[in-house]
This record gives sequence, structure tokens and C-alpha cells, in this order.
Amino acid sequence: MNGSNPVLSPRRKSVAVRIGSVTLGAGHPVAVQSMTDTPTAEIAATVAQVEALTRAGSELVRLTVNDRDAAAAVPQVREQLERRNLTVPLIGDFHYNGHKLLAEFPECAEALDKYRVNPGNVGRGSSRDPHFTQFIELACRYQKPVRIGVNWGSLDAALLTELMDENAKLDSPLDADVVQQEAMVQSALRSAAQAEEIGLPHDAIVLSCKMSRVPLVVQVYTELAQRCDYPLHLGLTEAGMGTRAIVSTSAALAMLLQRGIGDTLRVSLTPEPGGERTEEVRVACDLLQSLNLRHFMPVVTACPGCGRTSSDYFQRLAQDIERYITEQMPVWKKQYPGVENLNVAVMGCVVNGPGESRHADIGISLPGSNENPSAPVYVDGERVCTLSGERIAEEFQEMLCDYVEKRFASV
Repeated sequence: MNGSNPVLSPRRKSVAVRIGSVTLGAGHPVAVQSMTDTPTAEIAATVAQVEALTRAGSELVRLTVNDRDAAAAVPQVREQLERRNLTVPLIGDFHYNGHKLLAEFPECAEALDKYRVNPGNVGRGSSRDPHFTQFIELACRYQKPVRIGVNWGSLDAALLTELMDENAKLDSPLDADVVQQEAMVQSALRSAAQAEEIGLPHDAIVLSCKMSRVPLVVQVYTELAQRCDYPLHLGLTEAGMGTRAIVSTSAALAMLLQRGIGDTLRVSLTPEPGGERTEEVRVACDLLQSLNLRHFMPVVTACPGCGRTSSDYFQRLAQDIERYITEQMPVWKKQYPGVENLNVAVMGCVVNGPGESRHADIGISLPGSNENPSAPVYVDGERVCTLSGERIAEEFQEMLCDYVEKRFASV
């Protein structure tokens, strides 16, 4: 973690699980992951999307491996990524037939860095245990970690029935939602115990219990965190679209992360038609940065505007500065270690503007209503100059670039 936040509880203690170049748990930074939505057999499209997700900040990327064509394509996806110097860990998302695909395509089994299995989707009745056993035995053979991911919509029906029957016999039966939550937790823990009995190491297991309702997600993960020391993968299974999805995901995951729960997360957004898959990665990074758990980009503090800011000048200035920083970051990250911790303020009037600008590393403040743009600039808490005229944005960008070079250049 970069820095500390007294509001956050201490991180929950968990074992360390190595996934390619990324380690989950044991105090390592909370990792961001995402999932492609391309058919994996469409190799060029899948490689392009993995690259885009990685460039956006995803540290683990999951691929759908649902049929023979997808399984055959995975090694080629890996090879093409390596040609582009991209070594992001790849996770295979298996349902129903994972035991067959891993057995039939050893190159796929080897190319992946982790497998994902849902205990409710490995088979029904008498076929469940043999299929799960074969899947875990293959993970052991190839020495790959496994995320045992329990989903509300595909919960192990036999386990749920068992717990519902037990609950019905109680003098005061519990609410059905409570029983389903317990079934989620027990499904994850029982499957993890079974995997260890088969031979999967304790430090090769990650757990998740995903649902779509915020309060239930928080309750289930809180319970799961108290009953095991496996690293936990956080997320809502179907968050939805747009602002509502971002708010729901942020509400649930922030509450858990604030309690020290969670070792990796995915923001499962439904993209707008034609929208970018990378939005879910940006939201995940912003969430972690807002809690001061990780730092990915400089923070640009900008006021919302009010009746004192009749002009949109400060809005356009803030937009220009944020765009400039985003464009520069690929270069800055390489040249100036630590630049992601930079704090910039672009304020719209005299009420909070000077104070926020002084608190930032570098800030600019405008006068507000009926302004003839005249903008004092503050560097490390001191007012250093006042910009005016037609080139305020360009001149502030130049000052920002000089500040980054002087402060973050490697000695």
C-alpha cells in the first residue's frame, strides 16, 4: 500500500497465493482484475482486449474457456501477448466442462496462470464430485492456483436443499435469505476443504462469494473472512449498467475494503452499447485510490461549481489538465517513479480555491463570477505567480510538467 489511512481497519490476515507475477493476500496490495468479453477463439480480438485492459491498469485478466475452440486458442493468445511484451497473468474461466477441456488441451492448462471454477457448475448429483476431483487433480498436476467462485445464481442446489431442510426443522426457522447466505459460505469452504483433501495446496486457493445485492454481499464476505484465511476475490456478480452499477459496486466493495477485507477485486460493469470494456478497470482503480489503498494516477481536485462560477472556464480548465495528465502518464510512469502520488487542484472560485490549491502539490484557482480569467498558482503551499490571458491552460501545464520533473526525477 502507498501511505496509510486511519479510517481503514487493518488488513485481514490471509495466506499468500502466487498467480504469475502477482501475489494475492498476506498484505500485498489489493490487485485489480477484469475479464474479456470477446470469444476467446477470436484470437486477434482477444489479444487486443487483453492489451487494452492491461494498459488501463488490470493486473489479472480472465478469459472465457467454454469450448474446444477457446481452449485451443489460449496458448496462441499467450504467445501473441508475449510478443507484445505483455506478461499479465491469464485466468481461465471454466464452467460445466472445465475438467474435460483441461484434460484434452494440456497446452491450455499450462498457458493459464490460474483456473476459476464454480462448485455449482461442475456437475449434478453423482457426477459432481468426480468432475470436481478431476478438475482439482489437473490444477495440482500443472501447479496452478484455483479460485473457487460461488455465485448466487448458480449455487450448489444439493447443499442449499440440505440447509433449507435443516432450517425447516428448527423451532424458529431462519429467513430464507439467511440460509442462502450460509449456503454460499459453506459451499466455498466445503469445496476448498475438498480441494485440499485432493491435494491442492492451501496457498493455491482463492475464494469468492458473489451476489448482486449490496447488503448481502457485505454480509457474506464479512462472514467468510471470519471463517478462513484464504485470499478473497471481491465483486458483485452482475452490477448492471451506468451510474447505478458503479454506485452499487463502490458501496459494497468500499465497505468491505474499509474493514480490511479483500485481496483482489473486479468491477463487473455491463458496458454501454459500443462502450469500452476498460471502464470497469478505471472504476476499480479509482475505488482503490479513493480509499488510499493504491495510487494509479495523480489526483485532480476540482470543485463542482456553484452560483459564484457563472462561467464554464474552470470546468474546461480542469478537463484540459486532467486530459493532459492522462496523456502524459505513460511517459511519466517510466521516467518519474512516484508521480502517481501527485495531487493537483483546479478550483473555480475564491471560497475554497486558494485553500485547496495550497493543500495540493500544485494548484490553480480562478476568481469565480464574471471573471476576467486571472489565476493564482500555488506550489507546495506557496503562491508563486498569477496567470492571465489566453494561455492559462498551456502555461499551467508547462508549470506542472516542470514540477513533475523537478520533484520526481530519479536521483
